[in-house]
Amino acid sequence: MPKLSIYSFLPKVKDYLNQTNLPAITGWSPHAPFEVRPLAQGEYNMNFIVRQEDSTWVLRINTGSQLGLADREQIAYEYNTLVLLQPADVAPIPFFLDNSFQVIPFGVLGMSFLPGESLDYQRDLAQAARLMARYHQLQLPNETNHLIREECPLSFIFERGVRKLEVYLSSDLADPDLCTYFKEVIDWAGQARHQESFFIRDPWQCIINSEVNNTNWIVDRKTGNIHLVDWEKPMWGDPSQDLSHFRVPTTTLWKTDIRLTAQDQAGMMRAYQSALQDRHLRDTIEERTRLRDPFNCLRGVSWCAMAWVHYQSDQHRLKNQDTWRKLSMYVDLKFVRSLFDPYLHPRKVIGSKPIIP
Repeated sequence: MPKLSIYSFLPKVKDYLNQTNLPAITGWSPHAPFEVRPLAQGEYNMNFIVRQEDSTWVLRINTGSQLGLADREQIAYEYNTLVLLQPADVAPIPFFLDNSFQVIPFGVLGMSFLPGESLDYQRDLAQAARLMARYHQLQLPNETNHLIREECPLSFIFERGVRKLEVYLSSDLADPDLCTYFKEVIDWAGQARHQESFFIRDPWQCIINSEVNNTNWIVDRKTGNIHLVDWEKPMWGDPSQDLSHFRVPTTTLWKTDIRLTAQDQAGMMRAYQSALQDRHLRDTIEERTRLRDPFNCLRGVSWCAMAWVHYQSDQHRLKNQDTWRKLSMYVDLKFVRSLFDPYLHPRKVIGSKPIIP
């Protein structure tokens, strides 16, 4: 699979903007000079900032799907989600969708540019929690929206995690001691996932982002506004998924060196609860979230273990050096044990609050 770079792809983006008859974008003229430059590169997308006089917007190019969707379906899935979210003002405004693959051999999305910086876990926890509460309470058509349903939440993460771990377990590059521990984790999680009966008995369905890493947030310090800008993997599921994914170490450590304390997490959850209108959700959200935490750790570690193997076998289109350093950290036995020992060996971990299957 050929390696893609946001910088080497820049000429194709310029050709696209010169050759494509774009839909109406405020302030954009197809005949006037423009500037385009790289903005950010993820594992499955490249983002470019486009400027022309007073017009500034983002061109997003999708190169793969974490949801298992076809290339044309993935970019449309994200575009349609942004359309649903517009009333809540929590995400970029979608301008256009192009999944024709005519000039660029990938799906393309045009959307508004939101100035600011990445979320700071030491400053923005409460504000982020309140924003999640806002889109979790957005009224959407349950039966007609396009979002993938989260039917059996813990089993869903478990089964996907096991498939990803199999890539690591079957690799000649794998650490034998870590393989042994991963098998223990799989055995434990295979039993603990049956606690998803809690969610089946007491469902609370809404739009969830499912990937609330700090770099997917934009905070404008001048205006005080905050938005969640990456909607690559949204689903129709329980709000606890976002809260858990937001607070677990596999998320906070991905782009920072921060591991939230119990006090940090408690403050975040209080801010979320204070923004809820539904009393029952306020009363049950901590239990819902606690049940999710080890499974979101499994989700993060299993993806990293798979990607660690793929990075060394040319199976990743986009490669990022910072990502490689984190992948190596997340397949370190000591780190993995710090995540799961409180659940696998609770008597050896003082002060833990494990889930007991």
